[in-house]
Amino acid sequence: MVSRRNIRVKVVQALYAVESDEGNLSPEKAIVMLNKYLEQTSDLFLFLTYLITEVAGYAEIDAKNKASKHLPSQADLDTNTKIAENSILKSILSIKGFQSQIKERGLSQHIDKELVKKIYINLTETELYKEYIQNEKSDKKDDKNMMSFIFTDLIMADENITEYIEDQFVHWDDDAEMIYQMMLNFFNKPTSYNLEQLIGDEKKEYATNLLKTAIEKRSFTLELITPKLKNWDADRIAVLDMIILRLGVCEMLFFETIPVKVTINEYIDIAKSYSTNQSGHFVNGILDSINKELSSEGRLKKTDFKK
Repeated sequence: MVSRRNIRVKVVQALYAVESDEGNLSPEKAIVMLNKYLEQTSDLFLFLTYLITEVAGYAEIDAKNKASKHLPSQADLDTNTKIAENSILKSILSIKGFQSQIKERGLSQHIDKELVKKIYINLTETELYKEYIQNEKSDKKDDKNMMSFIFTDLIMADENITEYIEDQFVHWDDDAEMIYQMMLNFFNKPTSYNLEQLIGDEKKEYATNLLKTAIEKRSFTLELITPKLKNWDADRIAVLDMIILRLGVCEMLFFETIPVKVTINEYIDIAKSYSTNQSGHFVNGILDSINKELSSEGRLKKTDFKK
């Protein structure tokens, strides 16, 4: 599933769009944009899942094509299709809503059949695949490793393929790192995912509330942040860093069930991944200072939902 960190990244992107538009983008339109970003993430995840199933399933097409030759050789007739019976593949294909989501979102139009064939041929030439099909027994761990191998070594590691994906999905650069981890987690237990609702109502509500709060409380959060910047060169502070700080402060003050430590750590990681080399250190220092100030004044009201 899409994690809270993934949601935060999308809120950062939406708020950045608001700030870049110099206030001309209304909160309502900003929320529409946020929902669009969230849907794009779902589209990309589903597309990559679909692409992998098409590659694994191509074994049966390959076997059929070879067997239908005018004079097929014995090797043609004995083409191994074990990958098409991969347990992880079958689990994915059996997930409720998978096929309907592909159809409803129009994702099949992004599939290049020649690209699928190329990936499959590359797969059959690897030693890992040759060892895999030689083992007549089906092993779930081997099945998972094979699907992960297709994704990591044959898709993500191929610059031509990632360029193709980027051409199809313009937000690829923003989502690549997040989607990479999501896919690897997905292979561990695919049936635990609801592909009809990758981003649940609770997370959508959290994303919407966080964005609205950051917009509405802009002046208030800046009043807390600005005094902490005296040891930093204001002209060199990235716009993105200020957005990250504002979101961090909003979470501290207005999202009672999220522990402050979690908030600080999450935004440090986001700053490291999406802003400048110094951003992680900068965000850590400012948010930690604000946390200490708010705590000493008794202004942080957190609820331990576990209790």
